Amino acid sequence: MKLLRYGPPCAEKPGLLDAGGVIRDLSGVVPDISGATLGAESLARLRAIDPATLPEVPAGVRLGPCVAGTRNFVAVGLNYTDHAAETGMAPPAEPILFSKAPSCIVGPDDDVLIPPGSQKTDWEVELAIVIGERCSYVSEADALDHVAGYCLCNDLSERAYQMERGGTWMKGKGSPTFGPIGPWLVTVDELGDASDLRLWLSVNGQRVQDGTTANMIFKVPAIVSYVSQFMALEPGDLITTGTPAGVGMGMKPPRYLKPGDVIELGADGLGQQRQQVRATA
Repeated sequence: MKLLRYGPPCAEKPGLLDAGGVIRDLSGVVPDISGATLGAESLARLRAIDPATLPEVPAGVRLGPCVAGTRNFVAVGLNYTDHAAETGMAPPAEPILFSKAPSCIVGPDDDVLIPPGSQKTDWEVELAIVIGERCSYVSEADALDHVAGYCLCNDLSERAYQMERGGTWMKGKGSPTFGPIGPWLVTVDELGDASDLRLWLSVNGQRVQDGTTANMIFKVPAIVSYVSQFMALEPGDLITTGTPAGVGMGMKPPRYLKPGDVIELGADGLGQQRQQVRATA
């Protein structure tokens, strides 16, 4: 299934995308696409519904974040061999973890706001994991039993805040609008194996990232298991899993986002995003 949320910000309704690409309204079935919807039993009930029996949603409606109520938004750094190489950093022996503020989550096509005074706002196309069942001290072998599905994420980053201000990376990762997710949450059974998905990102029509999850240092089961050793993951939580080479920080000279830029990104089976970059008012 491809589950989504549509409508105005803070008033989104639950929906799904049918096989013909038509959005169907799920608000008569579930109150939202959130942690309570994402457990195995709930997903099985949704899977049993014939989408043709659900009301159609008019084309062109805004899509919101594909999951609501996320409490923990965890990110993995330097998780692609080619990205580690472009930054000049050694591949990590264990996953590098940091937090993104859940308040940075926005819809897939919502505007990206550059923080006041920022000169180094950067892009990162990523595969994100959506947790479906509570997950604590889980083994790698059992990790996927706790995953509801996957979505596309743009892990936007302010590099000066991240690298030059001391402390942890989270300073550069949680500004408002720095977490576009969606357009939809693709369940594990529909997406299948996530270990060799193509991801790409363009800025103003120029392809800058074109990679594959095959180059991930730590794969999805290892990531979920590892994170669960340090915190309990709850249904609806997100783990974004790192980015391939091609970020602005790695270019020579570095290149960063500015007002008026257009970011487009996508991944196999996960859909596409498009964001206009604006200055914070």
